[in-house]
Amino acid sequence: MRLLWYVPAIALGWNGDAAAQRAELWNDARVLELVARARIERHSLAVDPAFRSYVGEARGYVYFFIDRPDSNERTLLKADQVALELFWQAPNRTSQRIVGRRDERMLPTNIRYHLDHLTVVQDDFGDFIRLGDGDEVEQVLHPLGPGAENTYDFLLSDSLSITYGEGLEQTRVYEVRVRPKEYDRPGLIGSVFLDRATASIVRMNFTFTPASYVDPYLDYIRISLDNSLWDGKYWLPYRQEAELRRELPELDFMAGSIIRGRYEIGRYDFNAEVDPLALLLGRRVTALPQQQLEAFPFERGLFDDLDERGLAPTPTMESIRAQARQAFQDRYLSGLGPLRLYLGSASSVARYNRAEGSYLGAGLTARTQGDVRLRASAGYAIGRGEVSLSTAMTGGPDPVVPTVDAYWNQIRDLGPAGTASGLTNTLAAATGINDYLDPFFARGLSLAFDSRGSGRPSVTMRWERHESAEDVVSETPGSDLRPVRTVDEGILGSVEVRLPIGLPANGTGTLTATGAHFETQTFATLEGNARWTLRDRDERWQAELQASAGLVTNKAPVQELFLLGGRETLPGYQYRDFVGDRFWLVRAEGTFPLRSPWVSLHLFGSIGAAYLDARVVPAEWRARDSDGLRATIGAGLALGWDVLRFDVGRGLRDGKWELMFSVVPRFRGWL
Repeated sequence: MRLLWYVPAIALGWNGDAAAQRAELWNDARVLELVARARIERHSLAVDPAFRSYVGEARGYVYFFIDRPDSNERTLLKADQVALELFWQAPNRTSQRIVGRRDERMLPTNIRYHLDHLTVVQDDFGDFIRLGDGDEVEQVLHPLGPGAENTYDFLLSDSLSITYGEGLEQTRVYEVRVRPKEYDRPGLIGSVFLDRATASIVRMNFTFTPASYVDPYLDYIRISLDNSLWDGKYWLPYRQEAELRRELPELDFMAGSIIRGRYEIGRYDFNAEVDPLALLLGRRVTALPQQQLEAFPFERGLFDDLDERGLAPTPTMESIRAQARQAFQDRYLSGLGPLRLYLGSASSVARYNRAEGSYLGAGLTARTQGDVRLRASAGYAIGRGEVSLSTAMTGGPDPVVPTVDAYWNQIRDLGPAGTASGLTNTLAAATGINDYLDPFFARGLSLAFDSRGSGRPSVTMRWERHESAEDVVSETPGSDLRPVRTVDEGILGSVEVRLPIGLPANGTGTLTATGAHFETQTFATLEGNARWTLRDRDERWQAELQASAGLVTNKAPVQELFLLGGRETLPGYQYRDFVGDRFWLVRAEGTFPLRSPWVSLHLFGSIGAAYLDARVVPAEWRARDSDGLRATIGAGLALGWDVLRFDVGRGLRDGKWELMFSVVPRFRGWL
């Protein structure tokens, strides 16, 4: 397997840090002396007679969203903005007051945060780290806490310069890597960056061992604390970031919830008079009355930070994860149980279509040493009388993530994917409205190399056999629902390269190139997709422009052709009535609130064409090229936070009116 990783690892940027680290020594005399100096320095503020107190301010954002770990898809549920006053008085009395808070729900949720999700860390966590009022992490010894050398291993990793404050100042630091001596006990994994001159903490980036997590729903917690030099001699909090991810402990549903917080701290007033009522023993948080919280004059908008940074993992959070895996390469680092039921989507458990009839399935997920994930699923198509099987193994060195997949009777769909969710298609097919799949079946193997970092290419190699499907639910095939389209049967071998592309005006795109051999013929495909989004989160409107185009050479099997027409492509025309070996499609849509968040107006339009030239398709396809441009306009209602849509569209050239029910695209993968 290491040989298989070699070439993609070079292409995707593997740097071999893990191999270099294995040659270094932990717990040498120099690093232990540095840790001892840092412990002494850490408590020096409490005995500095010139430093009696401070008052400071903090501003922060907290986001709650759901993600799909197998994709870059993330959906925001709730956003909070917080303003804090900070108080400290010697020897070590701290307090915080929430003076401003506002929030917005993008989707229904009853999430309630622990207080430490809405506040900052004033003392680098003290001697013991406690999160979520002890419900998340309880009593994890700080790496500079008393007797930490008996609990942790230390490695003097590097000496480097880092910026702090507004990025205009630099300091020389030592990076000390930390890992527990015993993996099976609560402990911290990460780095502590110490000022070379004073051994003060400049930065801490860390996560935890699985044994640290009290909450069985926790997948991981990652934390980054940055200090800045204030008044020329005091290293105090400047920036803090935390990310907590949860999943169901019994069920791998390919979805998790994430709480991400980010705070900026500053405006310190040293040796200021502190209201005695603001300082109570211990870490204490108070809040102004609700009316005053809502009236606070925030300097930035509720969604400004999100619009700048997005929901993708920050480089800091990614580096924490990578370093933890280097420290324990052969260990499982999630707080979730290693064996769970696997549910890729609702339709992987139960669905209905004309090629399978009723289908029932189930699966298991096992996460092993080295954070390798194994998934196995099986199902039975009652109407077809066939078993389907699938096994996949994912895991490997950073930043490359290899996945080996083997499958038997995997159902595939012709044409552009995602025209209907699995649930929508099941309801439509079961009631005789339509079956939006053009199915065929595949048996074979695939090997994919993806990158954990954004903006890098992925490579997928396949060897599989394609077989046509049949209508197994209609008494007279093709009379109740659309006829099943036959495909060219045979063995396909292919290599696909997918490249993300940044576009002007904050657009995103992908370019996918495939070289393949089918039976005795060699062919290639090229497809591009682009998207631009314009939104006002405060006013709850959003507009989107999508463009796609593709071509396939004339030796390709018919299942590689492009299909247009009907929902999600050109509504108002017969579903997938247009076929081509070249196509292009531009679609624009906008959602504008009428009674937010319950009802919005949805407007859309599309234009495109499919070109077939001299290519002959099977007669039962009942398809043709578009004979020039085709266009559609339509409108409808988006209901319940723009989750469900009821639209009507009309084809402008020889088209008809079409009524459509759909689930918004961001949720289709779960259905």
